Amino acid sequence: MHGMRYLRWLSAGVTAVTLALLPAKASAQQKAEAGYAGSAACQDCHKEFFEPFAKTGMGQAIMAKPTSEHAKKGCESCHGPAKSHAESGGEDKSTLISYRRTSKTPVAARNATCLACHEKTARTLWVGSAHESRNVACTDCHVVMHDKTEKGSLRQKSVLATCGNCHKEKAASMGKYAHMPLGEGKMECISCHAPHGSANEKLLIGSSVNETCFSCHAEKRGPFMWEHMPVTESCANCHDSHGSNKQRMLKQALPRLCQQCHNTPHGQPAARPSDAPSVRFAYNKGCVNCHSVIHGSNHPTGIFFTR
Repeated sequence: MHGMRYLRWLSAGVTAVTLALLPAKASAQQKAEAGYAGSAACQDCHKEFFEPFAKTGMGQAIMAKPTSEHAKKGCESCHGPAKSHAESGGEDKSTLISYRRTSKTPVAARNATCLACHEKTARTLWVGSAHESRNVACTDCHVVMHDKTEKGSLRQKSVLATCGNCHKEKAASMGKYAHMPLGEGKMECISCHAPHGSANEKLLIGSSVNETCFSCHAEKRGPFMWEHMPVTESCANCHDSHGSNKQRMLKQALPRLCQQCHNTPHGQPAARPSDAPSVRFAYNKGCVNCHSVIHGSNHPTGIFFTR
């Protein structure tokens, strides 16, 4: 009997405590939602943005088929609570997150909003990356409110044009005599670089310059019986990977490229025309006329890379 009374008393106490807590929960939730106006209020003034935005992937994920409580906030899931902004007729912008380049909202705050949803896969190494440390905003490269490209929501018509906004010298190199086939559409900047972050130098997708190059030029990987040391060290010792006015994207024309390391028989650099008669490497202006496998040789007599 005493046990039954105790259980009834305990049950009544728990119920009373639960009922006492419910209003506090509700009020806390109401307080959390108090600053939000809803997407309908945004549409009253910003009608021109809704139709193009609804056609984008972001618009579908936020407006048409939201899959999380955060996405259900619509416009305010990215721009922050806008009730005070709506009630003031657009005057109060203190609670809004703006993504314009001239915005007073810190770049870190803007990027944090994007990373709240896009923090996985390619963006895992964004924090501490070269672009993040240089205060690059997500919206410097991507546009959200309308589609401009088939993929990536890029700000410009292509990856090259988007990267070229800042890397103008590299983009200009693609117009040189020998260049990577970016203009032909056979590859893109992101074929070699990871713009959202990489653990490697120059945001490379490979662990080194050579490993990145070998992803396409596998025949140069080796191992070779006779290895050419500059090749083993870095392909960039001889080649300008973004483009060159020399054949095969070489940094210097032959034979000057080779003569940076291989001197004349007298031990002096063969840089002057007067040295030409004594330069054995400059026959017919091309060392590779004889040393044709300079990336490495597996032939027993290939110590001089002649086969």
